[in-house]
Amino acid sequence: MREDAAWSPILREQGALEELAAIGVEIIRNARNELYLSMRFLDVALNGLLPVADNSIKGIGTDGTLLSFETGYICGWYRRNPVYVNRMILHETFHCLFVHPWSRKKRTEEYWNLACDIAVESLIDGIHKPCVHLPMSPVRVEFYGRLRKKIKVLNAESIYHTMQEMELSEIEYERLCREFCRDDHSRWEKEDEKKSPNPNRNRKNDWDDKREKMQAEMEAFSNEAADDSKELMDQLAVENRERYDYRKFLRKFSVLKETVQIDPDAFDYVFYNYGMQLYGNMPLIEPLETKEVRRIEDFVVVIDTSMSCSGELVKKFLEETYGVLAQSESFFKKVNIHILQCDDKVRQDVKIESEEDLRNYMDHMELHGMGGTDFRPAFLHVDQMIKAGKFSRLRGLLYFTDGYGTFPVKMPPYDTAFVFMRDNYTDADVPPWAMKVILDPESMEDVGRVLDGR
Repeated sequence: MREDAAWSPILREQGALEELAAIGVEIIRNARNELYLSMRFLDVALNGLLPVADNSIKGIGTDGTLLSFETGYICGWYRRNPVYVNRMILHETFHCLFVHPWSRKKRTEEYWNLACDIAVESLIDGIHKPCVHLPMSPVRVEFYGRLRKKIKVLNAESIYHTMQEMELSEIEYERLCREFCRDDHSRWEKEDEKKSPNPNRNRKNDWDDKREKMQAEMEAFSNEAADDSKELMDQLAVENRERYDYRKFLRKFSVLKETVQIDPDAFDYVFYNYGMQLYGNMPLIEPLETKEVRRIEDFVVVIDTSMSCSGELVKKFLEETYGVLAQSESFFKKVNIHILQCDDKVRQDVKIESEEDLRNYMDHMELHGMGGTDFRPAFLHVDQMIKAGKFSRLRGLLYFTDGYGTFPVKMPPYDTAFVFMRDNYTDADVPPWAMKVILDPESMEDVGRVLDGR
């Protein structure tokens, strides 16, 4: 009896915790139902996380599979105002939809976490539905205004990059953390942690699929979604662009040609070994001394030097393109690349015949123009060069621009891509015969790029 009496308080406490956990799960399910009734396009996303009580987490958090919450945490916020719980559920759901737990890479963890929280809170603040709407504090209004002066879409990557440029003081950083940080990010993927056979990557792929389906549903029912969720649609459009390696993209403009180098793929070791065994030191076959490779040969790069196109962005674009082209596997020994500078007229045409020429151009580059924007003169100039025989096999043209100008009506006889820098990007409509490429300056070091197909 004494032993049972000693255990009874512990059992009662355990029972109370289990009861609180069950109530918390029920509150989350009811919150999801309320969110779904107001925003039906969130159906698949809202059911993507399994709610579980977990006292090892601070408040609430997710790893992409579980929605973990501290016992009693949800109940406490629900008593204060059910809207707080609805916003928490949406906060965690948006983190997963925009794959924040798997996208930090080499970014500073503290700033990345804050940028992700600001991004999802700005989305929630932009949804004017009774189930999530709360008056914005002056801190939020002021900081959103500062961000929107610099970037058009408040996604995590752009916010992170902008906050680094702002050079926030420690006091400002802590104030923003108090205002925006709402959850525990300890279960997010760490850059240096050893990854097992990829459960994390599978979760990321699942959320990528959910995000694409959600965008399709929002576009199908755009009248319902557009009223209160324009910012959400903008972020979905940015994140759902198909991702490619920039090096692979440039291969679209390469040609197949023989070059002097050993081709191990075409070498038959059977005949080689047979000859060595039969004659001792006389192989019957030797490696081929030429190899067919795909590399850049004839190519045109056009730089928009109008007033609306930033000189710094132009230099970033050229540096990145140079970094790819200057690698040995991208270049033939002799090339024919023309770099044009154009606003409403062609202001400069520089011919590049080697890697050394390209390096010299980069070292001494000056921008000419700063007038209006018209894309047609550059295409007319290239057509005249083709007629004059200045290209043997022109495969493509890259046009770096902000998108504000007059496009040619007729499709040229070579592939064309209009290139935008993401931090100065608005969704300009390019002609149907052209490709649209979005360069992300924040991830340039990884040569990761974003491409909208034809």
